[in-house]
Amino acid sequence: MRILGIDSSGLVASVAVVEDEKLLAEYTVNYKKTHSQTLLPMLDEIVRMTELDLKTLDAIAVAAGPGSFTGLRIGSATAKGLGLALGVPLVAVPTVEALAYNLWGTDKLVCPLMDARRNQVYTGVYAFSDEGMQILEDQMAVSVEILAGKLNQRGREVVFLGDGVPVYHDLLEQCVSVKHFYAPAHLNKQRAGTVAALGIVYAEQGRLQTAAEHQPDYLRLSQAERERAAKNSGESV
Repeated sequence: MRILGIDSSGLVASVAVVEDEKLLAEYTVNYKKTHSQTLLPMLDEIVRMTELDLKTLDAIAVAAGPGSFTGLRIGSATAKGLGLALGVPLVAVPTVEALAYNLWGTDKLVCPLMDARRNQVYTGVYAFSDEGMQILEDQMAVSVEILAGKLNQRGREVVFLGDGVPVYHDLLEQCVSVKHFYAPAHLNKQRAGTVAALGIVYAEQGRLQTAAEHQPDYLRLSQAERERAAKNSGESV
């Protein structure tokens, strides 16, 4: 199975192609450019360097959220456009699950952290076993204090990763009492190779959708939607 992976859910823009157990190509940029400027040129470069015929793709895996609202829209629009043009299905890969999958095989708990603003993180809690990745706490938007309480109750060593780590590092050190670690630079951010690899697993489980069906999962309301709801209810945001 040959899958194109796309991730623009956070600060990183990343495109990759995975064929069965082999990562054919991956192009990742985390440097001061908007995803609308980078995704398609990155894909064009991968196609050129690998002589890839996009018509040979079996599916397109896209980081489906949560994450940056703008980034998710750009990634989803790119995946939907390619899916419609090529006539191939999409695999919606939850962003936090893809982040956790970076650390496949660890004997510790894995806790991705994405900065969700408003003193919250997008996160989840995962573990690995012979059956693969286990979801212990599904992706959610919570405060670091609430997350720390959940981890402390589990009493297991945990590895943190994601763009929320530098933002909330001091608070993590204050609140997390279990032994914990931080993933190294080459594993601590979104990677389209991981999205594609997990996309193969989910595709084999039948978790496919048409390009027309796909919608990003924002997990919570946008700022504009919160303001509109607050205005309608007479409350402040």
